[in-house]
Amino acid sequence: MDREFLTDLFADFGPVTLRRMFSGYGISADGTNFALALRAGLYFRADEETIPQFEAEGSKPFQYQTRSKTVLVNSYWQLPARLFDDTEELAVWARSALAAAQRAALRKRPRKAKAPAKKAVAKKAAGKKTVGKKVAVKKAAARKPAAKKKRRTSLRGA
Repeated sequence: MDREFLTDLFADFGPVTLRRMFSGYGISADGTNFALALRAGLYFRADEETIPQFEAEGSKPFQYQTRSKTVLVNSYWQLPARLFDDTEELAVWARSALAAAQRAALRKRPRKAKAPAKKAVAKKAAGKKTVGKKVAVKKAAARKPAAKKKRRTSLRGA
């Protein structure tokens, strides 16, 4: 699938952003990735709410081979082939996939760091500064001392 084909396919859905990813494209809307277009097909983001819809169509989750096993990615499901001819219904499925991706993003939001964690980071940063100073001191000590000029004492008055 090429960029132009994907742009036309999502015309009824609305503007999408396509980014090169793996052997195809990551498709996002409003900054949220909700689909993958790979050599093997088009996959939409799914969750417990939308997976039954994919199963009813006979779709399967995204999977890929490693050297030792087959990895099943249950969060992306293959788009039913019939939707490539019906862009209006594809837009409905795309909105569901975007909603599933947004729900997943809400679940993954990082929690605020506790105050002790910030102190540990500050100590670590302070330690790095000290190390830098120690290194500078060691380098200065390693330099050869400059030859001292001998003082000439004058014997004039003696």
